[in-house]
Amino acid sequence: MVKMSFLSPPFGYALFYVRGVAPQIPMGVIYRAALPFLLLQILGLALVMLFPGLATWLPSLVYGR
Repeated sequence: MVKMSFLSPPFGYALFYVRGVAPQIPMGVIYRAALPFLLLQILGLALVMLFPGLATWLPSLVYGR
């Protein structure tokens, strides 16, 4: 959720950082470019909410039960 907040407008701090690094790019373009990443994170969050075992599957595979 914290990671998503850094990419979501209007207070996406990562978006303002990109604006500072590349001032020639309009803010609307930066918002549209961040949208696919934000949607993928929302999809991942929804999957973990629907299937909570996904969050512990890989650690249990690596470290055992």
